[in-house]
Amino acid sequence: MTFVLNEEQRAFRDVLKGFVDERIAPHAARYDRDQEFPQDSWDACVEMDLPALWVPEQYGGVGADMVTQAIVAEELARGCASTSVTWLISKLGMLPIMNFASEEIKSTYLSRIAAGTHQASYCLSEADAGSDVAAMRCRAQRDGDEYVLSGSKYWITNAGVSDTYTVFASTDPSSKSRGITCFLVEKEWGVQFPKHEDKLGLRASPTGEVVFDNVRVPVSHRIGEEGEGFRIAMHTLDRSRPTIGAQAVGISQAAIDYAAGYMSQRKAFGAPISQLQGLRFMIADMAIRTEASRALVYAACATIDAGDPDRNLNYLGAAAKSFASDTAMSVTTDAVQLLGGYGFTKDFPVERFMRDAKITQIYEGTNQVQRVVVAKHLLK
Repeated sequence: MTFVLNEEQRAFRDVLKGFVDERIAPHAARYDRDQEFPQDSWDACVEMDLPALWVPEQYGGVGADMVTQAIVAEELARGCASTSVTWLISKLGMLPIMNFASEEIKSTYLSRIAAGTHQASYCLSEADAGSDVAAMRCRAQRDGDEYVLSGSKYWITNAGVSDTYTVFASTDPSSKSRGITCFLVEKEWGVQFPKHEDKLGLRASPTGEVVFDNVRVPVSHRIGEEGEGFRIAMHTLDRSRPTIGAQAVGISQAAIDYAAGYMSQRKAFGAPISQLQGLRFMIADMAIRTEASRALVYAACATIDAGDPDRNLNYLGAAAKSFASDTAMSVTTDAVQLLGGYGFTKDFPVERFMRDAKITQIYEGTNQVQRVVVAKHLLK
């Protein structure tokens, strides 16, 4: 298995770098400051057909490999982490559909996502059921040809923006994780969005509560069979966590790029601070850890592309996500340090990189949970 980008991937990366530098990065600070959905940046992504990238060709997409998808997540995050997660969340919301839904559901919804006319969200977490998914209280009760869905989901990316919501609810509370079922719910069926969070980072990406008050969902929109929801959720996260690692790599790279440029211009003791050995060692370590993160992310993505032949994706995805996000937090903190007092102000972007990096250690499974997964793989 090789993790060196092929010629097509390198060419695509170069085009994407130029696109991000021109169309995405210049707007990031404003959207962050105003806590405004990055509509111009998202429209630019649609113009580039990026929403179609991961969708299979038979549903109007491109069907790109996972390594190429990681390149997109990384480059978008380098320019604007909020735009990156906007691109990633529709894939997360649609992965259960792509892998477990009927052909009718796939053709209807995946084609909309590929066209960029619709967005999707993933509704798993609750106020008291984050890492402990089996503790969820959201319920779905069968009523003839429909299910009646009641309950709330918390910390949902794109809450109120997305057109569809992939929801996990309990159809048999006594069975705990084995009683969870997955549903595809359209916003117009009565979904409510009473609260949005005021967040530390990713401030241009709306995160909020999603409420289902006796929302009726056709049986045709149940994804998989009753009781298969937990398996579907874990299968999905195994295949999306590596791209959270890629997002973290992009944030790290943005911090390195900015810090390196600053060090070459800022003078102290009569010379650029880039000549100070202690600071040179700092940025060298930042780059080393970021390259290691990138390699681990690509390894996990290549494993998905290969069909997980060694059945170790669960382990690799957890390792890639946790290592890359821990690295992003460390690298961005060091970037703030390298800029000194300037780094602590909003006039420079490194404080935003640091704020955005933090969530990558938390969402799609905290890094403590990822270490549980890694240890379980080693200590069978």
